[in-house]
Order: sequence, then C-alpha cells, then structure tokens
Amino acid sequence: MRQEPGQLSHPFDVDLGQARALQERLAGAVRAAGDPRPFRTIAGADSSCGRGDRDVFAAIVVFSWPDLAPVEESWARVPVPMPYVPGYLSFREGPGLLRAWEGLRHHPDLVLFDGQGIAHPRRLGIAAHMGVLLEVPSIGVAKSVLCGTHAPVGPRRGARADLVHRGEVVGCVLRSRDGVRPLVVSPGHLVGLEAAIEIVLDAGRGFRLPEPTRAADALVGRARREGWETGGRMMERGGGPG
Repeated sequence: MRQEPGQLSHPFDVDLGQARALQERLAGAVRAAGDPRPFRTIAGADSSCGRGDRDVFAAIVVFSWPDLAPVEESWARVPVPMPYVPGYLSFREGPGLLRAWEGLRHHPDLVLFDGQGIAHPRRLGIAAHMGVLLEVPSIGVAKSVLCGTHAPVGPRRGARADLVHRGEVVGCVLRSRDGVRPLVVSPGHLVGLEAAIEIVLDAGRGFRLPEPTRAADALVGRARREGWETGGRMMERGGGPG
C-alpha cells in the first residue's frame, strides 16, 4: 500500500550525526529490485537551491505513460532546513519535494528524481530517500557520479557501464543520446537496475534527460528565477503560479 508523507516521516533540521544515523536506518528499508511496469503515470522531480539560499524550490511534473502527455504539476518553496553538505542533499531539498508531492491530486505510479538513488555512499540518495518515505517506485537520474568507479562508456545511445562502489554494483553510467555526456542511473526504491535503465531510455524522447525530469528542471528553474512564493499546482503545463 502506498504511504503518504508522515508514515515514515522524520525531522530534516538535524545535525550531520543525526542525518547519517537516519540514512543508515532508512537505507535498510530500500528495496532496489522489481519492475513497476506496466504503469499509467510517471513523474519527474527536481529541486533547486544555491549554497547560500534561504529557500529551496521543488517541482514535480506528472505525465501519462507511455505517451508522455502532461497531466499535472506541483511546485513548492520552503525554508532550507540545513546547509549544503555533499552526501546529504536529501536533507536540504527533501522537504520541498514532499511539499510538492502533497500538492498533487494525481500521485504518479513512478517517479524519476534528478539525483542519486542507491549510488550513494550510504545507499540513500534523494531518489531512494524520497521513494522510501513515499513508498513509491523511484529511480535516480543524476548528471554526475557521487561515488564509485566505472569503465569507459561507448558513444552511442544505450551504451552503459556498471557503476561499482565498494564491490557492489550501485547503478550504471548510461549514454542516453549519441555523443552526449552520460547520465548516472540507479535504483531508488521498488525498481531494479535493468528496469530503471529501460524506463529512462524510453522516457528520453531524443533528449539527454528523460522528459519528466527535464520538465521538472524547467519548472523549478522558472520558479526560482521569478521568485514564486510558497507553492501551488497547475493542471497541464503553462501559465504562471497557480
């Protein structure tokens, strides 16, 4: 049964020792296996916050699947609970994503997060963290490697190399489009690596980023540039804050 925020909730304004303990505990709840297909809706989730910013902006954009027609989008602006520290991104940006999730009328069947899944030193990147809290299938789609090593990746779309950290395959480095810089794809929660790779490629639509995270990135960027207040939701994309 899908959980709503609160059933596995925890404070985010914690010190690093508390954050690390929470990561280690929640990592034990991650299930990086399974295949959510067939599903009817997919979402992209992204957040934006500069190192000195007082607020974090977050957005979730929901699409129907497999046609990737826009269904709904929700965005939020919330105070930053803790300073930027590598490896603890979800404590800085998670509250905004949870607030954006609460604003959705149509909760998606699967979420692609702009960030790491289990390709994280403690196996709890933002995709895994949010996936466990929401009990929703999730995939991490990051633009760079946080931890681990990999072999060279071929130049053509679909080329890949396992990402290995401490002897464990935690994801892969995937060429999502011919000649572009590869992405780091890793399971978040309730999705295995092979399914994650296939879904990310299917959602690409000819771009480097999957369409759902590309849309979320555009929305959160606009919200931050224009200084949208608090949060809101919109049916279909377009227009200003609703």
